[in-house]
Amino acid sequence: MLLIEVGPLDVAHTRYAISPLGEAMNALRVAAGEQPAGPLRPWAERIAPRYRQLLRETPEVGALTTLFRRDAYNADFIHPPPTPRRPNSTALTTPTGREGDFTAELAVVRATPLARVRAELARNLAGMRTPPRHVQQILTAPDVLTRLADAIEAAWHALVEPDWPRLRTVLERDLVHRAGQLAMDGWAAALSDLDPRVRWRSEAERGVIEVHAGPRDVQERHRLDGTGLLLMPTVFGTLISYVEPPWPYALVYPARGVANLFGPPPAHGGAAALARLIGPHRAQILRALEAPATTTQLVRQLGLSLGAVGGHLAVLRGSGLVTRTRTGRSVRYERTTLGDTLTAS
Repeated sequence: MLLIEVGPLDVAHTRYAISPLGEAMNALRVAAGEQPAGPLRPWAERIAPRYRQLLRETPEVGALTTLFRRDAYNADFIHPPPTPRRPNSTALTTPTGREGDFTAELAVVRATPLARVRAELARNLAGMRTPPRHVQQILTAPDVLTRLADAIEAAWHALVEPDWPRLRTVLERDLVHRAGQLAMDGWAAALSDLDPRVRWRSEAERGVIEVHAGPRDVQERHRLDGTGLLLMPTVFGTLISYVEPPWPYALVYPARGVANLFGPPPAHGGAAALARLIGPHRAQILRALEAPATTTQLVRQLGLSLGAVGGHLAVLRGSGLVTRTRTGRSVRYERTTLGDTLTAS
């Protein structure tokens, strides 16, 4: 279990970020079957031929997937957290997701000292089954860093980049939601639905973030000491923690609003009944509002026209299923309690 001590200054210094490179690595986990697809099964089935082609054309991708482990150490240099642009600012760090952002993150990977690469690979492989000979040849090659970085870049272009505008929309929505919870209601609210393995425990003026992952009989304790925490949502991934130098203390967590990202749920049971009750597109919008969103964000995510989304939102709002709140120039919609009840059925 991982324990992260949090003090009064850490709320102000906590940052949020989106990592295109991290999404490429997490998408690769799903495509390789190392991470359950869950609601992303439509995506996994669609990109399966693309993934097989990627393995044929870039054998180093197979070497990357060999390194994936659950609840154990994974080499940090192939999946580093992004460096916040303003480390002492409470503003959201929300990269635009354009090519330059991925390129900047990949440049960090390519700049890793070879000695560190070797050490992290050895630590990653310790206790694992011996990889196939062709994988060993890649991982022990003099240019291993370049080959693995090229493989990450190939995975980004093949698996993530085509859907990036839609993915980024979901991630940005989650960031705004999470930042609002932390600013208004504190750590307990912000962590309440982050992940089932993450809990908050108050201790006088301080508090502790409990991360229940890894071996149960091993306990690590770290203190933020005013540096704050870096929180990063992911569409594809699961809970990941960073507590070792040179990276900032960081948690990667599953983003909200993923259930309908690549298509509506199967037309049976409660999903089919809801579609019959209010119409398929209104049901799709209502389910997509698992996290608050603007009209434009829903258009990007669902592929419907602006007029159609606006019209359906008006009906849903008039029926008491959603509400809207203006923040600056943005109007965000979210489900009411009745809307939550209908989509949970």
